[in-house]
Amino acid sequence: MSADRSEHGRSLTGVWEGIYSYPLHGMPPVAFTATLFELGNALSGSVSEPCTAGPSGTLDFSLSGDRSGNALAFVKTYHGPNLRYRHPIHYEGIVNEDATEVEGTWTIPGNWSGRFLMVRSGGQPSAAAESTGVRRGLETVGRER
Repeated sequence: MSADRSEHGRSLTGVWEGIYSYPLHGMPPVAFTATLFELGNALSGSVSEPCTAGPSGTLDFSLSGDRSGNALAFVKTYHGPNLRYRHPIHYEGIVNEDATEVEGTWTIPGNWSGRFLMVRSGGQPSAAAESTGVRRGLETVGRER
């Protein structure tokens, strides 16, 4: 097996640009950057996103999970002093056929959930997100809830 392929097709290892929506109207979607590492069925990595509540800055998370065929699941865990983000966030998604997009839902168990979409970064993250309709797509999904 080559280094850039998993048993499920193309490896998810790489940098991904994404966006997630909140279930409440009036809360804007949040962009994020995820760096994924896939080894066998295991996923690990990190997520960086702007702090949207409280002091400005960047929030850093780790992620761990697994992939089975085109389905993936991971938990995003915050590493920092802001207790507002202390709850693990569960993500479940479906990888498209050529492993360039992942779409699904995120959940804080017992609290709330929303939708997310990630696209593989092609060197120009903002252009990649716009060209695949990431921002427009999730804004539409957010209005449907």
